[in-house]
Amino acid sequence: MRQNLQNTKSCSTKYFRRLRVPLGFPQGSPEQGVVRSNRIGRAISFLQSRHYAVISIYPSLLLRYSCHEEIVETAKMPFDQLDRFKVHCKPLKERPNKVHIETDHVPADATPKPLGAAGDTAITEIVKRLITARETGASRMLAFGAHSIKNGLAPVFTKLIADGWITHLATNGAGIIHDWEFAYQGHSSEDVRANVTRGEFGTWHETGFYINLAILVGAYKGLGYGESVGALVEKEGLQIPTEQELIDTVKMLVESDSDRAASAADLLTHVRAFDLNPGWLFVPHPYKKYGLQSAAYKLGIPYTGHPMIGHDIIYVHPMNHCAAIGRTAQRDFLYYANGVSNIEGGVYISIGSAVMSPMIFEKSLSMSQNLAIQQGKHIDNHFMMIIDLAKSHWDWSKGEPPADNPDYYMRYNKTFARMGGTMRYLSADNRDFLLTLSHALS
Repeated sequence: MRQNLQNTKSCSTKYFRRLRVPLGFPQGSPEQGVVRSNRIGRAISFLQSRHYAVISIYPSLLLRYSCHEEIVETAKMPFDQLDRFKVHCKPLKERPNKVHIETDHVPADATPKPLGAAGDTAITEIVKRLITARETGASRMLAFGAHSIKNGLAPVFTKLIADGWITHLATNGAGIIHDWEFAYQGHSSEDVRANVTRGEFGTWHETGFYINLAILVGAYKGLGYGESVGALVEKEGLQIPTEQELIDTVKMLVESDSDRAASAADLLTHVRAFDLNPGWLFVPHPYKKYGLQSAAYKLGIPYTGHPMIGHDIIYVHPMNHCAAIGRTAQRDFLYYANGVSNIEGGVYISIGSAVMSPMIFEKSLSMSQNLAIQQGKHIDNHFMMIIDLAKSHWDWSKGEPPADNPDYYMRYNKTFARMGGTMRYLSADNRDFLLTLSHALS
């Protein structure tokens, strides 16, 4: 039994009618709470008479269907939302790009520029730390911003994880996207200024469609954010469940595993909205040998994605579903936090990440410290190497500078300086640092 209901005040219901989201009453309203009815039609009439936004009700997907007693919740919606289905998305192949991975990648055996005396000292110290950490089984984590991927460093990253020096990779949403575009079409990095003016920045169909769909499927399968995209690249496709499988999953698990049931409902919404055929969806990635996500997935190394809602171009596409992003990104954060919990005697490298890396590290270390203290332990012997282009005139081994020192406002350094252990900062190009480190370890 299915009844689609549309708010008479709504001006865009073509796609929203497919949603099956129970909504909450406005706080303090007479109707706050729930409307119970032995007949769903009576509840529907009640809600419509008050001009509430009722999107769609699937009794089979609601609670206690077997008892024919439905819980229906609705809320007034005072704020308009932009309809992404109206955005004109263009084929990705029509977009000019600045970086072409076949010619612009950095081979693992390339010769780096000298890092100078400070760089040589830093490399000597971190190599010793990595050797010790690998011998003891402590975490060796490497977090980085998107420019490390745009600079074509995937082959160097891949060598570090293949040789067993790095146990965890972490990046932001943009790092995931650039790596995927390189694997899919061999080039990435659009002209932001020109494309915003034309209303075309981020409006590229394949990027938004495939990455978001991979995350929806990954959320349903219980994968993380980076793992979902890595599986898409390495397997060159996605398995799309049948509608009936998804409906059965919701009905069967809504009481025992509501998170899995919700992820099935999310995927079902988009399978129907985009008329996706069940079965294997082949998505070729002819350049995946340059893809870091593919390599990490194949080698079984966590490559976690740490996005922020609205920050990346995949949010432009109507396939985007932030609930699925939340589920997969939460898993990735907890994978990452688990790695930090093993950082005693380990190494943490942060390259070109002013926000993502320091923010997720401090929360993860705090949780890990909490758990360690409960066991009568404390995390003190961790080594943090921070690399960026910005020059610093402060000795960060002394802690953070006073507020009247300009270096105090190097927020990422200040955060890491507060994390205990040993922290070093090096001003260097990410290509030269990673190549020098890889060569030294070899």
